[in-house]
Amino acid sequence: MFTPPPPAPAPPARRAGFPFSRRAIAGLALAAVTALSAAALGGGAVGAYFAGAAQPAPAATTTVASPVFRTASDQFTVAQVAAKVQPSVVMIKGQSSEGSGVVLSEDGLILTNNHVVAGQNTEFTVQFSDGRTAKASVVGTDPATDLAVIRAKGVSGLAKVTLGDSDRLKVGDDVLAIGSPLGLDGTVTAGIISALDRTVTAGSGGGGQELPPGLGGQQQQASETTTLGGMIQTDAAINPGNSGGALVNAAGELVGINSAVAADGVNLGFAIPANTAKHVSEQLISKGTVSHAYLGVSLADATGDVPGALVREVTADGPAEKAGLKQGDLITKIGSTPVQGGDTIVGQVRGYKVGQRVELTYQRDGKPSTVSVTMEEKK
Repeated sequence: MFTPPPPAPAPPARRAGFPFSRRAIAGLALAAVTALSAAALGGGAVGAYFAGAAQPAPAATTTVASPVFRTASDQFTVAQVAAKVQPSVVMIKGQSSEGSGVVLSEDGLILTNNHVVAGQNTEFTVQFSDGRTAKASVVGTDPATDLAVIRAKGVSGLAKVTLGDSDRLKVGDDVLAIGSPLGLDGTVTAGIISALDRTVTAGSGGGGQELPPGLGGQQQQASETTTLGGMIQTDAAINPGNSGGALVNAAGELVGINSAVAADGVNLGFAIPANTAKHVSEQLISKGTVSHAYLGVSLADATGDVPGALVREVTADGPAEKAGLKQGDLITKIGSTPVQGGDTIVGQVRGYKVGQRVELTYQRDGKPSTVSVTMEEKK
Protein backbone atom coordinates (compact mmCIF):
# COMPACT_ATOMS: atom_id res chain seq x y z
CA MET A 1 0.00 0.00 0.00
CA PHE A 2 1.32 3.41 -0.87
CA THR A 3 0.39 6.36 1.32
CA PRO A 4 0.52 10.15 0.92
CA PRO A 5 3.41 11.60 2.93
CA PRO A 6 3.17 13.80 6.02
CA PRO A 7 4.94 17.17 5.80
CA ALA A 8 8.36 16.09 4.60
CA PRO A 9 11.64 16.71 6.40
CA ALA A 10 14.62 17.74 4.30
CA PRO A 11 15.48 14.74 2.08
CA PRO A 12 18.84 13.01 2.56
CA ALA A 13 21.57 13.72 0.03
CA ARG A 14 21.49 11.42 -2.97
CA ARG A 15 24.45 9.07 -3.16
CA ALA A 16 25.93 8.34 -6.55
CA GLY A 17 25.75 4.71 -7.50
CA PHE A 18 23.19 3.83 -4.84
CA PRO A 19 22.41 0.11 -5.22
CA PHE A 20 18.80 -0.70 -6.03
CA SER A 21 16.81 -3.48 -4.46
CA ARG A 22 14.23 -5.38 -6.48
CA ARG A 23 12.36 -6.32 -3.33
CA ALA A 24 8.66 -5.61 -2.97
CA ILE A 25 8.10 -1.92 -2.27
CA ALA A 26 6.71 -1.29 1.19
CA GLY A 27 4.88 1.94 0.42
CA LEU A 28 4.52 4.84 -1.99
CA ALA A 29 3.47 8.40 -1.47
CA LEU A 30 1.93 10.70 -3.99
CA ALA A 31 4.61 13.30 -4.59
CA ALA A 32 2.52 16.42 -4.03
CA VAL A 33 3.59 18.89 -1.36
CA THR A 34 0.93 20.20 1.02
CA ALA A 35 0.52 23.74 2.30
CA LEU A 36 0.43 23.56 6.09
CA SER A 37 2.08 26.84 7.09
CA ALA A 38 4.66 29.28 5.86
CA ALA A 39 7.14 28.05 8.44
CA ALA A 40 6.80 24.32 7.81
CA LEU A 41 9.41 22.66 5.62
CA GLY A 42 7.53 21.26 2.66
CA GLY A 43 4.70 23.70 3.37
CA GLY A 44 2.84 25.74 0.81
CA ALA A 45 4.86 28.94 1.11
CA VAL A 46 7.64 29.06 -1.41
CA GLY A 47 9.94 31.37 0.55
CA ALA A 48 13.13 32.31 -1.24
CA TYR A 49 13.67 30.76 -4.64
CA PHE A 50 15.98 31.21 -7.57
CA ALA A 51 14.23 32.24 -10.80
CA GLY A 52 15.56 33.35 -14.16
CA ALA A 53 14.99 32.82 -17.83
CA ALA A 54 16.79 29.65 -18.83
CA GLN A 55 19.01 29.75 -21.88
CA PRO A 56 17.96 27.34 -24.66
CA ALA A 57 20.20 24.40 -25.46
CA PRO A 58 22.41 24.63 -28.54
CA ALA A 59 20.79 23.08 -31.58
CA ALA A 60 21.72 19.44 -32.09
CA THR A 61 23.73 18.78 -35.23
CA THR A 62 23.47 15.00 -35.21
CA THR A 63 20.71 12.47 -34.73
CA VAL A 64 21.22 10.01 -31.90
CA ALA A 65 19.17 6.81 -32.05
CA SER A 66 19.45 6.15 -28.32
CA PRO A 67 20.40 9.46 -26.63
CA VAL A 68 22.86 9.41 -23.76
CA PHE A 69 24.40 12.20 -21.76
CA ARG A 70 27.65 13.41 -23.28
CA THR A 71 30.84 14.91 -21.90
CA ALA A 72 31.04 18.65 -21.28
CA SER A 73 32.96 19.07 -24.56
CA ASP A 74 30.13 17.57 -26.59
CA GLN A 75 26.40 18.30 -26.99
CA PHE A 76 23.62 17.00 -24.72
CA THR A 77 25.33 17.62 -21.40
CA VAL A 78 23.12 17.50 -18.32
CA ALA A 79 23.27 21.30 -18.09
CA GLN A 80 22.14 21.70 -21.70
CA VAL A 81 19.24 19.29 -21.31
CA ALA A 82 18.16 21.06 -18.12
CA ALA A 83 18.34 24.47 -19.81
CA LYS A 84 16.24 23.19 -22.71
CA VAL A 85 13.48 21.71 -20.54
CA GLN A 86 13.22 24.12 -17.57
CA PRO A 87 11.15 26.75 -19.47
CA SER A 88 8.55 24.03 -20.15
CA VAL A 89 8.14 23.05 -16.48
CA VAL A 90 5.99 25.14 -14.11
CA MET A 91 5.15 25.28 -10.43
CA ILE A 92 1.43 24.96 -9.61
CA LYS A 93 0.16 26.54 -6.39
CA GLY A 94 -3.35 25.84 -5.14
CA GLN A 95 -5.19 26.88 -2.01
CA SER A 96 -3.66 24.10 0.03
CA SER A 97 -1.06 22.28 -2.07
CA GLU A 98 1.76 22.70 -4.53
CA GLY A 99 2.98 20.62 -7.40
CA SER A 100 4.52 20.84 -10.83
CA GLY A 101 3.35 20.68 -14.43
CA VAL A 102 4.61 20.60 -18.01
CA VAL A 103 3.54 22.97 -20.78
CA LEU A 104 1.68 21.28 -23.63
CA SER A 105 0.82 24.31 -25.76
CA GLU A 106 2.02 27.86 -26.34
CA ASP A 107 -1.36 29.23 -25.19
CA GLY A 108 -1.32 27.72 -21.72
CA LEU A 109 -2.40 24.05 -21.64
CA ILE A 110 -0.48 22.33 -18.83
CA LEU A 111 -0.31 18.64 -17.91
CA THR A 112 -0.04 17.62 -14.25
CA ASN A 113 -1.20 14.96 -11.79
CA ASN A 114 -4.82 14.65 -10.73
CA HIS A 115 -3.75 14.57 -7.09
CA VAL A 116 -2.12 18.00 -7.49
CA VAL A 117 -5.46 19.64 -8.33
CA ALA A 118 -8.03 17.28 -6.78
CA GLY A 119 -10.35 18.58 -4.07
CA GLN A 120 -9.45 22.23 -4.51
CA ASN A 121 -12.42 24.37 -5.53
CA THR A 122 -10.40 27.37 -6.56
CA GLU A 123 -8.21 28.76 -9.29
CA PHE A 124 -4.56 27.85 -9.32
CA THR A 125 -1.51 30.04 -9.74
CA VAL A 126 1.08 28.88 -12.25
CA GLN A 127 4.63 30.15 -11.92
CA PHE A 128 6.86 29.96 -14.98
CA SER A 129 10.63 29.53 -15.05
CA ASP A 130 11.21 33.26 -15.65
CA GLY A 131 9.23 34.22 -12.54
CA ARG A 132 6.00 35.25 -14.30
CA THR A 133 2.72 34.01 -12.88
CA ALA A 134 -0.76 33.40 -14.28
CA LYS A 135 -4.09 32.16 -12.99
CA ALA A 136 -5.20 28.74 -14.20
CA SER A 137 -8.33 26.60 -14.14
CA VAL A 138 -8.98 22.89 -14.62
CA VAL A 139 -9.71 21.63 -18.14
CA GLY A 140 -10.25 17.99 -17.12
CA THR A 141 -9.10 15.34 -14.66
CA ASP A 142 -8.74 11.56 -14.79
CA PRO A 143 -8.37 9.98 -11.33
CA ALA A 144 -7.94 6.50 -12.83
CA THR A 145 -4.60 7.46 -14.38
CA ASP A 146 -3.80 10.28 -11.91
CA LEU A 147 -3.55 12.84 -14.72
CA ALA A 148 -5.09 16.27 -15.22
CA VAL A 149 -4.89 19.20 -17.63
CA ILE A 150 -5.20 22.83 -16.56
CA ARG A 151 -5.08 26.05 -18.62
CA ALA A 152 -3.13 29.15 -17.68
CA LYS A 153 -5.06 32.29 -18.61
CA GLY A 154 -3.86 35.25 -20.65
CA VAL A 155 -0.58 33.73 -21.79
CA SER A 156 1.01 33.10 -25.17
CA GLY A 157 4.31 32.06 -26.65
CA LEU A 158 5.06 29.52 -23.93
CA ALA A 159 7.84 26.96 -24.42
CA LYS A 160 5.96 23.69 -24.85
CA VAL A 161 7.63 20.44 -23.90
CA THR A 162 8.91 18.05 -26.57
CA LEU A 163 7.18 14.67 -26.28
CA GLY A 164 9.31 11.55 -26.45
CA ASP A 165 8.39 7.90 -27.00
CA SER A 166 8.30 6.21 -23.60
CA ASP A 167 8.01 2.80 -25.27
CA ARG A 168 11.66 3.16 -26.37
CA LEU A 169 13.00 3.50 -22.82
CA LYS A 170 15.49 0.92 -21.59
CA VAL A 171 16.67 0.10 -18.10
CA GLY A 172 19.86 2.10 -17.53
CA ASP A 173 18.90 5.07 -19.74
CA ASP A 174 19.87 8.45 -18.27
CA VAL A 175 17.02 10.74 -17.20
CA LEU A 176 16.45 14.07 -15.45
CA ALA A 177 13.54 14.88 -13.13
CA ILE A 178 12.55 18.56 -13.20
CA GLY A 179 9.97 20.16 -10.93
CA SER A 180 9.37 22.11 -7.73
CA PRO A 181 10.11 19.87 -4.73
CA LEU A 182 9.32 21.57 -1.42
CA GLY A 183 8.50 24.77 -3.32
CA LEU A 184 11.97 25.06 -4.88
CA ASP A 185 11.04 25.76 -8.50
CA GLY A 186 13.21 24.61 -11.38
CA THR A 187 14.95 21.89 -9.38
CA VAL A 188 16.85 19.34 -11.48
CA THR A 189 17.91 15.87 -10.34
CA ALA A 190 19.70 13.23 -12.42
CA GLY A 191 19.43 9.46 -12.44
CA ILE A 192 18.68 6.46 -14.59
CA ILE A 193 15.74 4.27 -15.48
CA SER A 194 15.89 1.66 -12.72
CA ALA A 195 13.04 -0.53 -13.99
CA LEU A 196 10.07 -0.47 -16.34
CA ASP A 197 6.47 -1.65 -16.27
CA ARG A 198 6.03 -1.42 -12.51
CA THR A 199 2.57 -1.64 -10.93
CA VAL A 200 2.16 0.64 -7.92
CA THR A 201 -0.76 1.48 -5.67
CA ALA A 202 -0.63 5.07 -4.48
CA GLY A 203 -2.89 6.85 -2.02
CA SER A 204 -3.89 6.23 1.55
CA GLY A 205 -5.43 2.90 2.36
CA GLY A 206 -7.26 1.85 5.47
CA GLY A 207 -5.70 1.84 8.90
CA GLY A 208 -7.06 5.25 9.79
CA GLN A 209 -4.34 7.13 7.96
CA GLU A 210 -5.13 10.74 7.18
CA LEU A 211 -4.75 12.61 3.93
CA PRO A 212 -2.68 15.74 4.39
CA PRO A 213 -4.54 18.95 3.42
CA GLY A 214 -4.33 19.48 -0.31
CA LEU A 215 -4.61 15.80 -1.24
CA GLY A 216 -8.18 15.51 -0.08
CA GLY A 217 -9.33 19.07 0.38
CA GLN A 218 -9.58 18.77 4.14
CA GLN A 219 -7.79 16.64 6.70
CA GLN A 220 -9.90 13.50 6.83
CA GLN A 221 -9.98 9.76 7.15
CA ALA A 222 -9.42 8.28 3.71
CA SER A 223 -9.38 4.90 2.04
CA GLU A 224 -9.09 5.74 -1.67
CA THR A 225 -6.17 4.38 -3.62
CA THR A 226 -5.10 4.50 -7.24
CA THR A 227 -3.46 1.51 -8.89
CA LEU A 228 -1.24 2.48 -11.80
CA GLY A 229 0.39 0.05 -14.20
CA GLY A 230 3.26 0.40 -16.65
CA MET A 231 5.05 2.87 -14.38
CA ILE A 232 8.64 3.98 -14.92
CA GLN A 233 10.92 3.49 -11.93
CA THR A 234 13.84 5.89 -11.50
CA ASP A 235 16.48 6.81 -8.96
CA ALA A 236 16.41 10.48 -9.98
CA ALA A 237 15.39 12.12 -6.70
CA ILE A 238 11.64 12.84 -6.58
CA ASN A 239 10.27 14.63 -3.52
CA PRO A 240 6.99 16.26 -2.39
CA GLY A 241 6.20 18.97 -4.93
CA ASN A 242 7.67 17.08 -7.91
CA SER A 243 4.24 15.63 -8.73
CA GLY A 244 3.23 16.50 -12.27
CA GLY A 245 6.76 17.49 -13.24
CA ALA A 246 8.86 16.23 -16.10
CA LEU A 247 10.97 13.11 -16.43
CA VAL A 248 13.03 13.66 -19.58
CA ASN A 249 15.56 11.64 -21.55
CA ALA A 250 19.02 12.80 -22.58
CA ALA A 251 17.60 14.59 -25.62
CA GLY A 252 15.31 16.70 -23.43
CA GLU A 253 12.18 14.83 -24.51
CA LEU A 254 9.37 14.15 -22.04
CA VAL A 255 9.23 10.44 -21.25
CA GLY A 256 7.25 10.51 -18.00
CA ILE A 257 5.18 12.51 -15.51
CA ASN A 258 6.66 12.19 -12.01
CA SER A 259 3.93 10.97 -9.70
CA ALA A 260 4.93 8.90 -6.67
CA VAL A 261 7.79 8.19 -4.29
CA ALA A 262 8.57 5.48 -1.78
CA ALA A 263 7.10 6.46 1.59
CA ASP A 264 9.80 4.82 3.70
CA GLY A 265 12.67 7.06 2.66
CA VAL A 266 14.08 4.72 0.02
CA ASN A 267 15.16 6.62 -3.10
CA LEU A 268 12.60 5.13 -5.45
CA GLY A 269 10.45 7.32 -7.68
CA PHE A 270 7.79 6.46 -10.23
CA ALA A 271 6.54 8.27 -13.32
CA ILE A 272 3.56 7.79 -15.62
CA PRO A 273 4.82 6.99 -19.15
CA ALA A 274 4.60 9.88 -21.60
CA ASN A 275 2.68 7.76 -24.12
CA THR A 276 -0.06 7.18 -21.55
CA ALA A 277 -0.03 10.87 -20.62
CA LYS A 278 -0.36 11.87 -24.29
CA HIS A 279 -3.31 9.52 -24.84
CA VAL A 280 -5.12 10.77 -21.72
CA SER A 281 -4.36 14.48 -22.14
CA GLU A 282 -5.61 14.53 -25.74
CA GLN A 283 -8.98 13.20 -24.56
CA LEU A 284 -9.13 15.61 -21.62
CA ILE A 285 -8.44 18.54 -23.91
CA SER A 286 -10.91 17.48 -26.62
CA LYS A 287 -13.84 16.37 -24.45
CA GLY A 288 -12.96 16.80 -20.77
CA THR A 289 -13.23 13.09 -19.97
CA VAL A 290 -11.35 9.88 -20.77
CA SER A 291 -12.64 6.60 -22.19
CA HIS A 292 -11.24 3.66 -20.24
CA ALA A 293 -10.89 0.02 -21.23
CA TYR A 294 -12.16 -2.77 -19.02
CA LEU A 295 -11.61 -6.52 -18.89
CA GLY A 296 -14.80 -7.62 -17.15
CA VAL A 297 -13.52 -9.75 -14.27
CA SER A 298 -13.21 -9.54 -10.51
CA LEU A 299 -9.91 -10.85 -9.19
CA ALA A 300 -8.12 -12.14 -6.12
CA ASP A 301 -4.41 -12.64 -5.54
CA ALA A 302 -3.27 -16.22 -6.05
CA THR A 303 -2.42 -18.10 -2.85
CA GLY A 304 -0.66 -21.14 -4.32
CA ASP A 305 2.86 -21.69 -5.56
CA VAL A 306 2.17 -20.05 -8.93
CA PRO A 307 1.93 -16.22 -8.79
CA GLY A 308 -0.99 -14.66 -10.60
CA ALA A 309 -4.53 -13.33 -10.29
CA LEU A 310 -7.43 -15.70 -9.68
CA VAL A 311 -10.64 -14.97 -11.59
CA ARG A 312 -13.46 -14.83 -9.02
CA GLU A 313 -16.26 -13.62 -11.30
CA VAL A 314 -16.66 -12.97 -15.02
CA THR A 315 -18.96 -10.18 -16.21
CA ALA A 316 -21.66 -11.44 -18.54
CA ASP A 317 -21.02 -10.45 -22.15
CA GLY A 318 -17.83 -8.66 -21.15
CA PRO A 319 -14.46 -8.87 -22.94
CA ALA A 320 -13.16 -11.67 -20.72
CA GLU A 321 -16.24 -13.84 -21.18
CA LYS A 322 -16.18 -13.27 -24.94
CA ALA A 323 -12.57 -14.44 -24.99
CA GLY A 324 -13.47 -17.62 -23.06
CA LEU A 325 -12.17 -16.88 -19.56
CA LYS A 326 -14.01 -18.60 -16.72
CA GLN A 327 -14.31 -18.40 -12.98
CA GLY A 328 -11.34 -20.14 -11.36
CA ASP A 329 -8.86 -19.39 -14.14
CA LEU A 330 -5.45 -18.21 -12.93
CA ILE A 331 -4.09 -15.33 -15.04
CA THR A 332 -0.30 -15.42 -15.02
CA LYS A 333 0.61 -12.89 -17.73
CA ILE A 334 -1.11 -9.91 -19.37
CA GLY A 335 0.57 -8.82 -22.56
CA SER A 336 4.28 -9.23 -21.83
CA THR A 337 3.87 -8.44 -18.11
CA PRO A 338 4.02 -11.27 -15.53
CA VAL A 339 1.09 -11.05 -13.12
CA GLN A 340 1.99 -10.88 -9.43
CA GLY A 341 -1.57 -10.30 -8.24
CA GLY A 342 -4.85 -8.57 -8.99
CA ASP A 343 -3.25 -5.11 -8.89
CA THR A 344 -1.06 -6.01 -11.86
CA ILE A 345 -4.16 -6.64 -13.98
CA VAL A 346 -5.92 -3.47 -12.77
CA GLY A 347 -2.90 -1.28 -13.44
CA GLN A 348 -2.20 -2.72 -16.89
CA VAL A 349 -5.81 -2.52 -18.08
CA ARG A 350 -5.98 1.16 -17.09
CA GLY A 351 -3.16 1.81 -19.52
CA TYR A 352 -4.84 0.09 -22.48
CA LYS A 353 -6.96 1.72 -25.16
CA VAL A 354 -10.51 0.78 -26.06
CA GLY A 355 -10.36 -1.70 -28.94
CA GLN A 356 -6.81 -2.83 -28.16
CA ARG A 357 -6.17 -6.58 -28.39
CA VAL A 358 -4.16 -8.06 -25.53
CA GLU A 359 -2.92 -11.60 -24.98
CA LEU A 360 -3.65 -13.20 -21.62
CA THR A 361 -1.82 -16.28 -20.38
CA TYR A 362 -3.73 -18.30 -17.81
CA GLN A 363 -3.96 -21.71 -16.20
CA ARG A 364 -7.11 -23.82 -16.01
CA ASP A 365 -6.94 -27.03 -14.03
CA GLY A 366 -3.16 -26.65 -14.04
CA LYS A 367 -2.91 -26.48 -17.84
CA PRO A 368 -1.51 -23.25 -19.41
CA SER A 369 -3.42 -21.52 -22.21
CA THR A 370 -3.28 -18.21 -24.07
CA VAL A 371 -6.22 -16.15 -25.28
CA SER A 372 -6.58 -12.80 -27.05
CA VAL A 373 -8.93 -10.28 -25.44
CA THR A 374 -10.27 -7.13 -27.12
CA MET A 375 -10.65 -4.30 -24.61
CA GLU A 376 -14.04 -2.59 -24.52
CA GLU A 377 -15.07 0.77 -23.10
CA LYS A 378 -15.95 0.84 -19.45
CA LYS A 379 -19.53 2.05 -19.08
